[in-house]
Amino acid sequence: MITENFSRRTFLKGSAALGSLLGLGAVGTKAAEGLIPLASAKAAGKKEQFYNACPRNCYDTCSIVTTVEDGRITFITGNENNNYTKGRLCVKGNTYPRVVYSPDRIKYPMRQKGRGSGNWERISWDEAYTIIAKKILDIKEEYGTTLPVCLNKYSGNFNILNYATEGMLSSIGYTTRAQGTPCDPAGSDAQAFDMGTAYNNDPEQFLDADYIILWGSNPAWTSAHSMYFINQAKEKGTKLVVIDPLITQTASKADEYIQINTSTDGALALGMIRYIIDHQLYDEQWVRDNSIGFNDFVAYIKNNITIEWAAEKTGVPKKVIERIAREYATAKPANIWIGFGMQRHTNGGAMVRAIDALAAITGNIGKRGGGVNYIGGETWGFNYHTMGFGVPEGTKGEADRYVNMNNFGAQVLDANDPPIKMMWIACRNPMAQDPEPNVVKKAFEKMDLVVTADLYMNQTVELSDIVLPVTTPFETVGVNVSYWHYWMNANEQAIKPLYETKSDLEIAMGLSKKLNELSPGSCTFPVTGSLEEWVEKEFNDGIREMFGVNSWDELRKNGGTAKATEKVTVAWEDLKFRTPSGKYEFYSEKAAEYGHHPLPVFVEPYKGDKEHPIRCMSPHWKLGIHSQFQHIDWLDAIQSHPFVEMHPDLAKKHSIKENDLVHVKNDAGYLTLPAKLTKTVPADTVILYEGWWKDVNYTENFNVKAIPADMGHYSKGQRGIAFHDNFVKIEKA
Repeated sequence: MITENFSRRTFLKGSAALGSLLGLGAVGTKAAEGLIPLASAKAAGKKEQFYNACPRNCYDTCSIVTTVEDGRITFITGNENNNYTKGRLCVKGNTYPRVVYSPDRIKYPMRQKGRGSGNWERISWDEAYTIIAKKILDIKEEYGTTLPVCLNKYSGNFNILNYATEGMLSSIGYTTRAQGTPCDPAGSDAQAFDMGTAYNNDPEQFLDADYIILWGSNPAWTSAHSMYFINQAKEKGTKLVVIDPLITQTASKADEYIQINTSTDGALALGMIRYIIDHQLYDEQWVRDNSIGFNDFVAYIKNNITIEWAAEKTGVPKKVIERIAREYATAKPANIWIGFGMQRHTNGGAMVRAIDALAAITGNIGKRGGGVNYIGGETWGFNYHTMGFGVPEGTKGEADRYVNMNNFGAQVLDANDPPIKMMWIACRNPMAQDPEPNVVKKAFEKMDLVVTADLYMNQTVELSDIVLPVTTPFETVGVNVSYWHYWMNANEQAIKPLYETKSDLEIAMGLSKKLNELSPGSCTFPVTGSLEEWVEKEFNDGIREMFGVNSWDELRKNGGTAKATEKVTVAWEDLKFRTPSGKYEFYSEKAAEYGHHPLPVFVEPYKGDKEHPIRCMSPHWKLGIHSQFQHIDWLDAIQSHPFVEMHPDLAKKHSIKENDLVHVKNDAGYLTLPAKLTKTVPADTVILYEGWWKDVNYTENFNVKAIPADMGHYSKGQRGIAFHDNFVKIEKA
């Protein structure tokens, strides 16, 4: 009853706000909130349905069916034509009407008088374009180049047309770019060294697996649709093993949960390999026909690895290591899913290489239902037409300049030849999501102009000079594919853009037009074309053949979604790897070239010092994606502020009780948060969930240092970041 009363109270509060904003009656408001079935909503006029696609940085990349009545969204649900989405959305996806009609949306272009002052004034789009264009031209005149203009953009919107931002900046000349990714670089490098690239099996093939290991992955929170296939596999008898230092919601669903010491996963994999080699359980023919360096790897294992050693390192009992090694090696096929969190350590790439080797020696790579699955990009072969316009004639220089996205603030401050004087921020919230945000803030303060395109007044917008209001997925067109499953989803414009919002592509065209008005020939980005014409130009013969559709228009007319052909959904089925040798490489000269051991070897975990002995991890929160969704009223009503999780034994040592305020400190900074005591967290660790909470002026990254991961440079241009190798001290406030 408490929950029901709370939910009802929250609903009434939210209904009033939404009804006022939209001019809706009670029924219309409820339908917009998705609290009653569409069939129960009273038709007020013309009713239409559109296909949309969730463009967020999430495994699931859902296909959506949107119902629109009289120009407003009244209901959304998953697309039943898509066998992965299966007609359902996650809790975050179901809040999309709240995203569209939130009173917190940025409605108009605005200029801030005094960066960080909060003194905003509404301006027109023409004024905004003029201010930005004049600054670009002034920089070009002063420095003879546009390198002082810096773009920081990443994964807030993966709609293919959002790459217009990169294309626009390329069209003014050579600029500075934030390069790399905080997401997957170390693991992607590891799989690139081993197999040539990261390439995963279709997650729907969990149904074909006889054994599944979720290794550092929590899909119950981060990939809800994948859990359907995992649960179905369990029902038919597949064993599910979860290996994780945290007792996650996914761990609670496992047949067997193994709690491992953080950052020792490589030791566990190598210990399992030792058992498999000793008991001749490896696939001799597979490694002989399809790999190089196996004998060198076996010699390393026999000379350096014992199961007793692995048990001591990992905290996993010897008998458990032996049993799961035997079970995994004898199950055909066996499936491993490696989560992104595991490689966010200073030894993260090395750990992924060890797990890759485990899958390889057992012959599980190239098998339907098997594989060592991490991330994939096989379906991303669009034209990227929006990025394909060169620099203006007479541009000086040879190429763009790059700074590491994971150490953005420091590298911007260090750039002096020429200095960075202007930032363009899009699809990112670096003040909330970057490590060492105080350093990022100093970089912002050095700028002549900071422009941010966004939906909401987040921490990054608050430190900007110009904010440009952008559209939601429902107010523009596009197409989306996943880095996990094998479906392509059309995105139609379901409603007209609210207020004065524009898509990133429209912004690019508008700025290009203004630049060329002020200085003819200063920007090569086109200034005309409908959004539908632009998205059609992204299709090519490869995409058409892979998905069996000829155009974006055909895709939307034929159910809004299409699946890639079977020949690409089993990773490495042809056993033609994209390594220099064309085989799986236990011994990788490319790895050695980038400063790593050529073999998958154990690398010691990063450790804290005496002053900061407690590991502080920042995994994903179930109600947000990075700094998106958590601030929406429905989700904010569930959890409106951050907290620190800790084991009762650790809390007792520091005289901390439930809900006590706790200082979490290190050299980078400190946070003061309420304590939540739980035995799901190891006794030597505290948890600060990643996110952005409305009206909270700090995030978990305030005390995260920019410590690099071991890999990432080969496949992503820059090394990753060891988010989970953050050590702190705690004390009761």
